[in-house]
Amino acid sequence: MKQLSFIFLSAVLLCLSCGKDSPGTTNIAPANLTVNAVVSTDNSGNVAFTASATNAVTYDYDYGNGIFQTVVSGVVTYRYPASGVYTVNVIAKSSSGQTISKSIQVTVTVAQSLIWSEEFNTPGAPDPAKWGYDLGAGGWGNNELQYYSNRPDNAVVSGGTLKIIAKAENFSGSPYTSARLLSKDKFSFKYGKLETRAKLPFGAGTWAAIWMLGSNINTVPWPGCGEIDIMEHVGNQQNKIFGTLHYPGRSGGNADGSSVVIANASTEFHKYAVEWTASTIKISVDDFTYFTFANSAAVPFNHNFFIILNIAMGGNFGGAVDPAFVSSTMEIDYIRVYQ
Repeated sequence: MKQLSFIFLSAVLLCLSCGKDSPGTTNIAPANLTVNAVVSTDNSGNVAFTASATNAVTYDYDYGNGIFQTVVSGVVTYRYPASGVYTVNVIAKSSSGQTISKSIQVTVTVAQSLIWSEEFNTPGAPDPAKWGYDLGAGGWGNNELQYYSNRPDNAVVSGGTLKIIAKAENFSGSPYTSARLLSKDKFSFKYGKLETRAKLPFGAGTWAAIWMLGSNINTVPWPGCGEIDIMEHVGNQQNKIFGTLHYPGRSGGNADGSSVVIANASTEFHKYAVEWTASTIKISVDDFTYFTFANSAAVPFNHNFFIILNIAMGGNFGGAVDPAFVSSTMEIDYIRVYQ
């Protein structure tokens, strides 16, 4: 009986030993990973990916723009929402959890469509369906000197342009008046290109801006909501254009941005633009990009933003106002948003 038990136990151990070494049960690593991409030629942003590897059961795609997807077959078509050069990383995984990875680059061109525009062709008050106003004084957090009104004295459409007018006049206790228009609760967007054509005010102390704030500002106070300054110009630094981003850790005087000097900022119209994607934010003047920022999930530039147009007087950035200042105007020909 003991001899039979010994023989049976030996047989069981032999089977277990054979099972451990049997191919296809454990510790199988994927190999020979290939990744191919075919970019659509119709500027739709579609890219057809094919990944293949020996012993792989799933493929994890990182499309290079913050989007990830697990594809069992390895074959997938992904539509990029914006033009760019993207580094795509694919991880092939075996049933035992072992992996192999490979990266490729794809260059994608996406044709953008106009989704919103303001051409300022209707004379009178700015279109109330598109624009509201911030009203009042108090410095607006920057020790500014103006009172923002909604009077036609400070904001009016005529001759095919919006005119925001800063004036030296006593009004409700403030020595200057101006206007601050915003599209909050009327229009906002996430990602795309905003382009505007504008002629800027002049005079020491003027501080003109075309900019955007995160639409969640009511629940996430500045700078947590994010701020994108497409164009800022101060008369104390005539012809110097600033493009700036504000966010937690980089706000106020510590903001992230750059500047460029142009000619005739206050006597000629120039194009100011931002191109905004999940991976980059680019700010330009007359199609010259002078500031590029690497966008990511770590910063608050991945939700809807609304548009603001204003001239401030004085303040932390505007500086000292010329005592002889009487009036100056920012003219905006159009604002167009593409996606």
